[in-house]
Amino acid sequence: MTDQSTATLRSRLVDQAASDLEENRRLQHELAERISVLQQEEALLTDILNLAQRYEGFADPSRLPEQLQDEPVLPKGKRVSTSAAARRPDSARTAPAGGSAKAGAKGKSRRPLLGDLLLELLGKHNGPRLAKELRDELLVKHPDRNPTPQVVRNTLESLVAKGLIQRHKQQRSVMYTVVGKGSKS
Repeated sequence: MTDQSTATLRSRLVDQAASDLEENRRLQHELAERISVLQQEEALLTDILNLAQRYEGFADPSRLPEQLQDEPVLPKGKRVSTSAAARRPDSARTAPAGGSAKAGAKGKSRRPLLGDLLLELLGKHNGPRLAKELRDELLVKHPDRNPTPQVVRNTLESLVAKGLIQRHKQQRSVMYTVVGKGSKS
């Protein structure tokens, strides 16, 4: 090799290394931004999950701090800040007999949470049960409750996440059993 070809080769290698470093820095920057977005999404999803668990036992949609059926839908970005109490129907706003916040809190505890009811129903069976079977049984034993099939599945998945029940897949079906069922009767 001549000095000129060595210098040309060295120059190309230096240029390639500089180009690779620049590309690497660009990719690191992109990944850092993506990680930041994913962390924000994780925080949002965690908040949503916490809210869902908090309101999991409510079968009466009017008791949830959500948009009412007759309330107009606003386009994104045009949110109106209203309190949950202002969005409840008139009957729910005047419901507590004592008029105190304590009386309202006591009224909430009258109905067991949906998760507790499903756990109780699952505990009465020796084998795995489908979400549909559990919902049908719930509707028979608790006619005042009418959760949608999706709410029942979500509640069961929440119990799986808490480690209280186990999920079993059999072909295309998902079945549930109580954890440690062998120790219970």
